[in-house]
Amino acid sequence: MTRYHKDKSTEIHNGDCLQVLRTLSDSSVDACVTDPPYGLAFMGKKWDYDVPGVELWREVLRVLKPGGHLLSFAGTRTQHRMAVRIEDAGFEIRDMIAWVYGSGFPKSLDVSKAIDKAAGAEREVVGVDAVRYARLKNQIGGSVSTGEQWEHGGRNVDITAPATEAAKQWQGWGTALKPALEPITVARAPLSGTVAANVLEHGTGALNVDGCRVGTEEDTRRNAAGGSNGLNGSNTFKIRERKVTDKEQPTGRFPANLIHDGSDEVAELFPETTSGKMEPTHTKASRAVYGQDAEKGYVTMETYGDSGSAARFFYCAKAGSDERRNSKHPTIKPVALMRYLVRLVCPAGGVVLDPFAGSGTTIEAARLEHCRAIGIEREAEYCADILERLRQGVLF
Repeated sequence: MTRYHKDKSTEIHNGDCLQVLRTLSDSSVDACVTDPPYGLAFMGKKWDYDVPGVELWREVLRVLKPGGHLLSFAGTRTQHRMAVRIEDAGFEIRDMIAWVYGSGFPKSLDVSKAIDKAAGAEREVVGVDAVRYARLKNQIGGSVSTGEQWEHGGRNVDITAPATEAAKQWQGWGTALKPALEPITVARAPLSGTVAANVLEHGTGALNVDGCRVGTEEDTRRNAAGGSNGLNGSNTFKIRERKVTDKEQPTGRFPANLIHDGSDEVAELFPETTSGKMEPTHTKASRAVYGQDAEKGYVTMETYGDSGSAARFFYCAKAGSDERRNSKHPTIKPVALMRYLVRLVCPAGGVVLDPFAGSGTTIEAARLEHCRAIGIEREAEYCADILERLRQGVLF
């Protein structure tokens, strides 16, 4: 099944991505932004048995224009396999963006409990895990009794005490860290000549830096606050001496290879910073989208002006329930995040490819960024979700 938008700007293909890719023309796509299987057998899903192979990425490379960028999500345990296969297909690995978030339970085996279970020993209930209790209550609604299982992971809300001496010895030990980061491989198709020549001929090969700057009202020019070094400083080489007023004020901070979801546990990791004119314009950062600028028709992030948590420069909201559009897909990404990634690598009017379209967040993001889109999804259920997502957005 192939479904087109009425103006032919969006294609949704229901089928195997490798087979569909083979039907697309050479050098017909400007960028590829995708969230492929991580090879973790997530929730027992058959589609997550392995990361995509070299053959798949070669087809993506073939349909990309010279210099076209590929942004591919991966799991922390299988990022190396994803990046190597992308590189072996002929891409140049340019960078890695870290998307950091504060949600999700640690997928760690409690060694103490495992020892007691193996010994057939019953553990005494000594309390209730308040965090798990609250999340379970929010998940199913209403009150939750102790002993009731959290449905996504079989976690019990009870806090239990070790029953055997061996379990006491290994109390507090586990087998994994809490998931809080997903890497995004930044790769580029080989250029046709220089970057300048490639951009002029194909419209690809560069990143949209100014379009993805982090909005700020503070003066970010070098040495804007004065000091003993820098452009105006006493220790500056004569050849570099010029006033900061001679420099143009950037539209925002240079985009970084770090984005986070704004959760408290992530924001607390960032230091408080002070710079500029010491007159904060706001008391705290807003929930605006990372990299969107008011001058370009988007919402600019409110900032502390000259001081506050450095987290304000890397914010992108996580997907809320309203963004799921009733889809049951287990790994939905925030539309705001996908819009930022699309904007970073594809000019308006370009074609964005997603060979693992899932519930269609990349497709929606491309449309919102005024790009054409090609989405491929093997599962008919999720293709229906994409069409519904686009219908709700009045795109079809």
